Amino acid sequence: MNILVVPDKFKDSLSAKEVITAITIGIQKHNIDHNIFSILASDGGDGFLDALLQVYPTLQTINTKTVNAVGNPIISKYLFDQQNKVAYIELAQSSGLASLASDERDCKITSTFGTGLQIKHAIDKGAKKVFIGIGGSATNDGGTGIAHALGVQFLNSDQKVVFPQGNSLIDIHSIIIPQNNFNNIEFNVINDVTNKLLGNNGATYTYAKQKGASNVDLPKLELGMKNLFDKTKDILHNLEDLPGFGAAGGTGFGLATIFNAKIIPGIDFIFDKNNIDKILAKNHIDLIITGEGKIDDQTINGKFIVGVKNKAEKYKIPVIAICGICQLKDYTIDDLGLHSIYPIKTKDISSEESIKNAAKLIEDRVYEILKVEKFIELN
Repeated sequence: MNILVVPDKFKDSLSAKEVITAITIGIQKHNIDHNIFSILASDGGDGFLDALLQVYPTLQTINTKTVNAVGNPIISKYLFDQQNKVAYIELAQSSGLASLASDERDCKITSTFGTGLQIKHAIDKGAKKVFIGIGGSATNDGGTGIAHALGVQFLNSDQKVVFPQGNSLIDIHSIIIPQNNFNNIEFNVINDVTNKLLGNNGATYTYAKQKGASNVDLPKLELGMKNLFDKTKDILHNLEDLPGFGAAGGTGFGLATIFNAKIIPGIDFIFDKNNIDKILAKNHIDLIITGEGKIDDQTINGKFIVGVKNKAEKYKIPVIAICGICQLKDYTIDDLGLHSIYPIKTKDISSEESIKNAAKLIEDRVYEILKVEKFIELN
C-alpha cells in the first residue's frame, strides 16, 4: 500500500516532524513493505519555517533580537532569500502561544510587537517581499503590535501613544500611518483560518479563551476589536470584515488593511512548494494519514486537516486523522470530509499521559488502525 503521511504538530507535545516519525513507525510495524511518503507541512503556524527549509534548504537563517508575546527579550529567527530579497517570518517564533508558560498566557496583555520587530529587521536587510505565517499566536491585538513596530501610531483621546495589546484596543482614538507605509514592500499572510474579525465566530469569541481569556474578558476584548475595526474604517472608508481577518487574534485583519497584505491559504502554499499533486498523481497513493493535537468544531474553519482533505478529494483518496483528543460537538466526521478520526486519548488514558507519551501512543494507534481497516479497498 502507498501511504502519504502529512500531519500537523501536536501542540505542547510533538512537532510535525516528530509526528511523521511516530506514524511511520506505526505503519512499518504493520507491514515493512508499505511505501511511505511524507510531507513536512504547515498551515502557517509552528513549524512553518521548518517546512520551508525542507523544500529550500539553502535559505539563510537569520537570528534576531526581539521580544516574545509578553515583552520578554528573546532571540528568534526568520528565513531570508538573499538573491530574491524574500523573507519568511513565522509569527509563532516570537508571538506564539507554545513558547509561553501556562501562567503567561493572557491575550489581554500579549502583543505581536516582537513579530513586527522581525519584519522590520528583514525589511532593513533588504527584503522586498515578506511571507508571514501567522498561526499559533498567543495574541488578540488585531495585528496592532506588528503595525506599531513598523511605525504606525495608535493614539488615545489625549493624543498619547497606546501600546497595542488586547486590553488596550478599546483606548484607540485615532491611527497615524506613516506616509511611506512600506508601499514598496509586498506583504503576504500565510493562513488557513477563515474566521472574520468580529462576531460569535470571530477572532475573540472563537480563539481568545485558549489564549488565556476568561468568559468575563471576552465582551471587553470584542469591544476593543470592534473599536479597532471602526477606527481603521475611518481611514479605509469602504472596509468590510472579510474571511481570514480573524486569524491569529486579528493579525490577518491588521496586515491586510494597514499593509495591503494578500491572504494566501497556508496549506495550499506549502503543498504547492512540495509539489504534492505530483506526489499524489505519480505514486498512486492509497491512503493519507494526517493529524493534529485537537480536532474540534474550530477545525472546520479552514484548519490544517481540512486543507489536507480538500487536496485528497481531488484524487478520491481516503483520509484518516490521528489526534490527541477529539471534541466535535456541532460537526461530524462527515462534515470534515474524513474517513475516520482516531484520538490517542481514550477513557483509560489521561490527558497528561497522552501528551507525555504521544509518540508511542501514535505508533500503537496507527498499527491498530491498519490491522482493522482495509483502506486499499476504499480507493
